[in-house]
Amino acid sequence: MSDVDDRATGRRTLIVIGLVLATALALGFVYATRRVLVWAVVAAFFAVALKPLVDRLQRRFVRRRALATLLVFLAAFVLLAILAALILVPLFGELGRFADRAPELLREARAGQGPVGQALERTGARRYVSEHSEQLRDLGGRLRQPAVGVLRGVVESVAGLVTVIVLAYLMVLEAPRLTGGLLAAAGDGQGERLRRVGREVSRTVTGYLTGNLLISVICGALTFVVLTLTGVPFAAVIALLVAVADLIPLVGATLGAVIAAGAGFLHSPTAGVVVLVFFVVYQQLENHLLQPLILSRAVRLNPLTVLVSVLLAAELAGLLGALLAIPAAGIVQTLLREYGPRRLRPAPPAGPAARSARPAGTTD
Repeated sequence: MSDVDDRATGRRTLIVIGLVLATALALGFVYATRRVLVWAVVAAFFAVALKPLVDRLQRRFVRRRALATLLVFLAAFVLLAILAALILVPLFGELGRFADRAPELLREARAGQGPVGQALERTGARRYVSEHSEQLRDLGGRLRQPAVGVLRGVVESVAGLVTVIVLAYLMVLEAPRLTGGLLAAAGDGQGERLRRVGREVSRTVTGYLTGNLLISVICGALTFVVLTLTGVPFAAVIALLVAVADLIPLVGATLGAVIAAGAGFLHSPTAGVVVLVFFVVYQQLENHLLQPLILSRAVRLNPLTVLVSVLLAAELAGLLGALLAIPAAGIVQTLLREYGPRRLRPAPPAGPAARSARPAGTTD
C-alpha cells in the first residue's frame, strides 16, 4: 500500500513540476515574442473593424473576396493619405518659413531684441546661456550620439506598421475560410453560439471606432471654434491635429492641448490662456462625460466600466492598453454572457422581431 502511495505522490510531483515548467516556457515564449504578439493583436483589431465593410462590398458589388478586400484597404489608405496631406503640407510650409527666419531670430535672440530675445531677457535664459555655453555645447554633442538608436526605432516602427497591415489584410481575406472551418469543427449548437459571439465582437469593435471618431470630431470642431475666435492662425490645421491626437483615450486631449495652447501662446498670451482654459474644462467633460456616455452606448458598456477599464489598461500596458481597453472590455463582457454563469447572460429578446426569428413549430 505504501508503494502505491509513493508512486501516486511521485506522479503528482512530476505533474506539478511539468505544469510549472510548461508555464515558465509559455511565459518566456510570450515575453520573447511580445512585439510580434502586439502586432498580431493590433492587426486583429483592425481586421475585425474592416471585415464588415469587406463582407458588404462582396455581397453587393464584388464577388471575389480578394478584390473586395483590396478595394477596402486601398480606400482606407487613400483616406489616411488625404488626412496626412491636410496636416503635413501646411505644417511643412510653416517649418520652411520658420527655417527662413531662423538666422534673423537667432541674431535677435543673441542681441536681446525681438520677441524671442525679450522673452529670454525677461526669464534670465539669455544670461544663463552665455554663462554655460560650454556645457550646452557638450550637451548638444551628446544628443547627437543617439541618432543611430532613433533611426533604428524609426525603421522598427515602419516594419511594424507594414507587418500590421499585411496581417490585417490576410486576416480579412482568410476570415470566411477560418470561421467556416471553426464553425464546422464546433458543430451546429456550438457553431451558432460562436457565430453569435463573432457578431457581438464585430459590433463592439465597430461601435468603439465609431464612438471614438465622433468624440474626436467634437473635440476638433470645438477647438477650431475657439482658435478662430481668438485669432490663432492656421486654426483648421491645428484643430485637425488635435482631433487626430484625441483618438487616444484619456491622454489624447492633453496632447491636443499642448499643440493648441502652444500655438495660442505664440500668437498672443491672451489667446494662449483662453485656449488652455478651454482644454482644461473640455478634458474633464470628455473624460468623465462624453467618453463614458458615447462609448458606453456604442460598445454597450456601463460608463463606469468604460472609465475603469481604460484607467487599468493604461496603467498595465500604456498607450496600447488605453487604445484597446474599451473593445477588450466589450469582448470580455460578450464572452461572460455567453459562457459565464447563467445570471450574467442577457435575457432573450422580446417582440415581433424575436418571435419571427424563432424556428418554425416553436411556441411561447
